[in-house]
Amino acid sequence: MPNELIDSMGSVRAYLAAEKSHNTRKGYAADWNDFGGWCMAAGLHALPADPTTVARYLAQLADGGRKSSTIQRRVAAIRSAHKAAGFEPPTNSEGVKATMRGIRRTLRSKTTRKKPTTAGLLSKVLEHLPNTLAGVRDRAILLVGFAAALRRSELIGLQLDDIERRAGGVLVHLGHSKSDQEGKGTTLRVPNGKKLRPVDALDAWLAAAAITGGPVFREVDRHGRVGAGPLSGRSIARIVKRAIKAAGLDEAAFSGHSMRAGFVTSALEAGEDPLKVKGHSRHVKLDTLAVYDRRENGFDDHAGGDFL
Repeated sequence: MPNELIDSMGSVRAYLAAEKSHNTRKGYAADWNDFGGWCMAAGLHALPADPTTVARYLAQLADGGRKSSTIQRRVAAIRSAHKAAGFEPPTNSEGVKATMRGIRRTLRSKTTRKKPTTAGLLSKVLEHLPNTLAGVRDRAILLVGFAAALRRSELIGLQLDDIERRAGGVLVHLGHSKSDQEGKGTTLRVPNGKKLRPVDALDAWLAAAAITGGPVFREVDRHGRVGAGPLSGRSIARIVKRAIKAAGLDEAAFSGHSMRAGFVTSALEAGEDPLKVKGHSRHVKLDTLAVYDRRENGFDDHAGGDFL
């Protein structure tokens, strides 16, 4: 094969690999390994897989308590692996699609949305954080995650170079996110504010941990040593739950996503324009933003409030 052709094929593979973000590729690999392991144990072919095999696998995931979003990601991983190998994806089968529709409908009725860490709740939770290096970090995570309405993946992917200082706050530059897979980039304004003061909390953590570059949020071991690598998404969830529990609340009702939902809920409760909130939270559609609106009191702005 001519050297020019070899070089071009290498470029093709590189561009194919860059089609999806690093986190997406990593997730797909784990999902594909799970499907492959299941097929091996059942004595079935994973590649190419029969549509019936895929439908059985998805049904077993649902019966085992997996979330609809997790199952849908497994579908995407199976589809991607078959397309990459030159096979017709079994996920295109109407039988698989019908199975997935049934799973979504069934699980939707069982879904219990996690509670938001609103501004009021967050201020109470912060009072119970320990006066330790890990406590300083957790305070920064909770406040930055809330103020910037960040996803867990965005929090753990945040680098010091992504933060730009401005009078009154910081700019947070995101290279790519769930709603920006092409990596066009997004810049979020995070003011220091007058009450929660997220930028002060961030600065306190950076100074205490002596972070001068690389990942912003890192592990802190029991001896108070700061790691070099970023936290994991599960670590963010554990930090949130631990803080909630310390405040005497039910940690099972909250998750690593509660801060993002909390910002949206708090902003809408304060009467902010939904389009403005949508711009900060980076939701593509307003109806998606509504899913994050966890306001419990639906009477203050009721349509019949002036005449009932």
